[in-house]
Amino acid sequence: MKALSIENINKKSPYIVREATEKGFFEFFTDSNVHYSVGFMLDEETLRLKDCYELIIANVNNQKSPNDAKLRDTVIAIVDEFFRTNNSTMLYICETGDGKQAMRNRLFQFWFSTYCKKNAFTFMSSSIEDDGVINYATLVVRNDNPNLSNIINAFTSTIQLLSSKPEWN
Repeated sequence: MKALSIENINKKSPYIVREATEKGFFEFFTDSNVHYSVGFMLDEETLRLKDCYELIIANVNNQKSPNDAKLRDTVIAIVDEFFRTNNSTMLYICETGDGKQAMRNRLFQFWFSTYCKKNAFTFMSSSIEDDGVINYATLVVRNDNPNLSNIINAFTSTIQLLSSKPEWN
């Protein structure tokens, strides 16, 4: 992944974003003093694709976060810079530890629906049930990615594989 420009992020972000100590991650505090870390972790295993990154959005201090348009706009500014700099594949997999993954999925879909450049992207979201827990995964890729059809096929195949129950003889 090519390095993202903190200057470009901060031109669009309503919150002041700083580079975090972990490479590829950024951090900021909201008006409610919620500390967020947002970044991209290389994930070539899930879809078995090179140049695939998982978007991580973490509430570092685990404080309740009110509905905050500035949070959305800050995350979008970071994602926008990721795609401005890289023609990579991005996955967003909702964290399941607290049972709020459906809400996180809806919120991410809403955030992306407000993105002014959304028509330049293929956005696919799916749910997968695993032992009674529903997990959500979203694929975001630029439409001008030369491997677009292979990426879509890999996502679709992976979702189908993870959704099917193994048959035991």
